[in-house]
Amino acid sequence: MTPDALPDAEAALRALVERMRGAVAYDAALVGIYSGGAWIAERLAAELPGEHKVGYIDVAYYRDDYEISGLKSNVRRTSLSFDVSGATIVLVDDVLFTGRSVRAAINELFDFGRPERIELAVLVDRGGRELPIEATYCGVRLAVARELSVVVSRDPGGTLSLAVEPASGAA
Repeated sequence: MTPDALPDAEAALRALVERMRGAVAYDAALVGIYSGGAWIAERLAAELPGEHKVGYIDVAYYRDDYEISGLKSNVRRTSLSFDVSGATIVLVDDVLFTGRSVRAAINELFDFGRPERIELAVLVDRGGRELPIEATYCGVRLAVARELSVVVSRDPGGTLSLAVEPASGAA
C-alpha cells in the first residue's frame, strides 16, 4: 500500500464521529488505549454530544505476548477517574488488527469493576483478526498486508495522520 492510497486520518475521525453521534450513550465513558486510542478518545469526547468522562488504559502487562515481545519502554499508567462498575464504556483504539490489545484492555477494565456494557470504537480496522473481536464503530476499513503496520501519529497541533511501515519483526 502506498502513502497515496491511505485515507486521510482526520477524515476517518470525522466519519467515526458521525457513526457514533446519536448512537453512543450520553454518559458513556471513553477509555483510550495508549497512545493513539488515547488521542482519539480525547477528540471524541470533545466532538460527541453528551458528558463523556475520559480514561486511559495501558495494556502492556495484560497482553498475551508479553513474554515474547517484552515490556515496551513507554509504559504509561492506566488512569480511570470514574467508577467502572455499572458504566457504559466505549473502548477506543487507533488501529484494530489481531484483537489482542482489545482483549487485554477488556481484561484490565474488569480489574477495576464490572461495566454494564463495553463498546469498541476504532479509527482504522485493518482486518486480520486472531480473536473474535469486532468494532462497534469504525472510521475506515483498510486491507493491509500482514507484514505491514498501520501507524497513527499526531503532530504538535493535534492533527492525526496515517502511515504504513514494516511491522516490527518483519524482514
